Amino acid sequence: IVFRVQSPTNGIPEDFMQAGRAVRAGFILTAVPKTMTSVAATTSSEPRGLHAPRRRLQKLLAVPGSDPSRVNDLLLLRPDADDRSDSAVKERSSNRHVVFFHGDIQNFQEEMALQPDGSRWLHWSLEQVALILGRRFPDRHVWVVRASCMYLNKFSCYHNFVDSNMFGAPEHSQDFGAFRHLSALLSHGMERANLPNPLQPRGGADTIPSGLSLTLVGFSKGCVVLNQMVYELSGALADPQVLHFVKRITDMYWLDGGHPGGSETWVTDRRALKELASGGVSVHAHVTPYEVRDPMRAWVGREYRRFVKTLEEFGACLSEKLHFEDEPPSIENHFRVIQEF
Repeated sequence: IVFRVQSPTNGIPEDFMQAGRAVRAGFILTAVPKTMTSVAATTSSEPRGLHAPRRRLQKLLAVPGSDPSRVNDLLLLRPDADDRSDSAVKERSSNRHVVFFHGDIQNFQEEMALQPDGSRWLHWSLEQVALILGRRFPDRHVWVVRASCMYLNKFSCYHNFVDSNMFGAPEHSQDFGAFRHLSALLSHGMERANLPNPLQPRGGADTIPSGLSLTLVGFSKGCVVLNQMVYELSGALADPQVLHFVKRITDMYWLDGGHPGGSETWVTDRRALKELASGGVSVHAHVTPYEVRDPMRAWVGREYRRFVKTLEEFGACLSEKLHFEDEPPSIENHFRVIQEF
């Protein structure tokens, strides 16, 4: 979500405040250790006719990444296969992971409920998004990475992945260390969650578990993390400490990217996009009119078209879709792309 901010003390604009509605969600707490909450999770908004077994959702707090001072909270939703007796299914699922980076206003359920602005959007809490992604990727571990800072309880700031201002607008560079931080974060998260055969933190080919595959998903502000990784890609592929981790990324999803800066909502640097296209990663771009057809931020649509055109020119494995094309732009549809992609 992109907020139109006049000053740091302004609230969410009226069009945001009036759009949408709060939706109750069901979460059953089964344990509350010091650093991890285990949750058996269900949702009241299951698509009709879809069987959705109860799945284990774990909250992992203050997980360190590439540096002890860089920590992020994580949610982990284990795959359905954990509850099946088919050992072959378990083995295939054990090393397949989806990592999600959220947008503005999204937070843990209990924290959103305490905020007047956040309580209107409980249906898109981090827990609910984990469940949505669990239905989209039923045979994989789903990781939701909470931004390290939520300025004014609204603005997601991914300071550990990309240099950003207080509102989360990024300043991209080629060597910030987003890949290195994600690798270490997942390694420590897997260890904390007691997953079998976890990723090892020291880097190198021998630290990658057999069959490991990674799918990265950014939504709205969360796309700044994916953008930073694109800028870092050339250097990461030349670094033996992260090379083999990067090569396990099979898919990257950009879901309606947006942030409060005046440029670089989408990567348009040709050298960076050529590296992405040649790396064999499947690129998926899903957008809505809320972001790419906003006349007040016309550069977003222009950058998106350049992103797509340049990747097509370089022969990338690319899929792209404009959702809700015939509906008026709305924040509700902006969120709904998480369900529809």
